[in-house]
Amino acid sequence: MRAILLAAGLGTRLRPLTDTIPKCLVPINGKPLLDIWCESLLAAGATKLLINLHYKSEVVQSHLAKSKFAQQTETVFEPRLLGTAGTLRANKHFFEGQDGILLHADNYCEADITELVGAHSKRPTNCDLTMLAFRTQTPQTCGILEIDNKNILSNMYEKSPDDHGNLANAAFYIVSKKLISELHDEADFSNEVIPKYFGKALVVETRETFIDIGTPETYALAQRVAKIR
Repeated sequence: MRAILLAAGLGTRLRPLTDTIPKCLVPINGKPLLDIWCESLLAAGATKLLINLHYKSEVVQSHLAKSKFAQQTETVFEPRLLGTAGTLRANKHFFEGQDGILLHADNYCEADITELVGAHSKRPTNCDLTMLAFRTQTPQTCGILEIDNKNILSNMYEKSPDDHGNLANAAFYIVSKKLISELHDEADFSNEVIPKYFGKALVVETRETFIDIGTPETYALAQRVAKIR
């Protein structure tokens, strides 16, 4: 299985740290976040990784070229950000007609990727999307998922101030080749793609550490709790 890692963001909320380093390379206890993702995905059986870039793209390209992941990774530069679904649409050929992974590389994740891939392979036949989920302490900042008794997605509430629980979208997806083929003109995956798959998306909850490295506070939290030392 191949994976697209979304790593083109500006990381404005992490300034001044991201004034000199792209968000995907911020270190978690000394190891760049992107390296953690590459290690986890390749260990879980991913065969090729595509990383989209924009802000400080040359820094990321230089880092990867000198890394142990050079042979398994490639990058694509976006002079204008295409959006999460836009990047998937523009690079659908990368999956070579097979199911694949799409994820936001600015999260710290200790979930078992092999387990998620296994769940996708055994998903109900009507499901074209498998989503990783986690429990959040700040539901108003996340996409909150509503699921039925079979863990099938029935609704999602994006950054709602209302109480919809705390089961959050981890922005780690396994997309079927059917879903990829059905993409048309969507730019945002959360708001434009996921709603089309209510009733057709399997949600897999992880109990392992999952943190959105979006603010200085969550970045500091990751440094404290990450198993990487």
